[in-house]
Amino acid sequence: MPVELSELVDPAHTAVVTSEVQNGVIGDAAPLADLGAAARKEAVANIARLVRGARAADVPVVHGLAWTRADRRGMSMNARLFAATRKIGVTMEPGSYEAAVLDEIGTEPSDILLGRFHGLNPMGGTDLDPVLRNLGVTTIVVAGVSVNVAITNLIMDAVNRGYQVVLPRDAVAGVPKEYADSVIDTTLILLATVTTTDTVLAAWGS
Repeated sequence: MPVELSELVDPAHTAVVTSEVQNGVIGDAAPLADLGAAARKEAVANIARLVRGARAADVPVVHGLAWTRADRRGMSMNARLFAATRKIGVTMEPGSYEAAVLDEIGTEPSDILLGRFHGLNPMGGTDLDPVLRNLGVTTIVVAGVSVNVAITNLIMDAVNRGYQVVLPRDAVAGVPKEYADSVIDTTLILLATVTTTDTVLAAWGS
């Protein structure tokens, strides 16, 4: 029997996890302009609303951040994506403007920021899983970029670790949009509860 969304995203066991909502990924310092433009059409404003609603409902907000080292030591180089981002000069050193969360979304002292120097999503090989378990989280609401890689990887990793996943489709982005919509409608819908930002916020009484 399907679980009611309000029960699924009960603040007692839910967290919002954002993926790469950073200046150097989808902001004005992003070299991949197409992804940034796609995110700004709809997702960025909805992610901002989602995290504000989460904080108001006492739902933890965890930002998964992609970091780079200036010397690239210890970083993943086993995929064409990594080689391409290196070639075009993507740099997101911890503490830099490029690595920071977009101002429109922002962070609060209650937010948890988790960076990674490798891998394809905020959960693979990071502290995200133990942090969520220590918070008593069983459901994660996923937002950010990109549906092409990180969001899809994050959802699969979360499901494999036993989490329920809720995906507000208007709070994620990928390129081209038609492809991202197809991935959501044909693959992610089998793994997550696909909904909208408004519906999640309504479940929190926002």
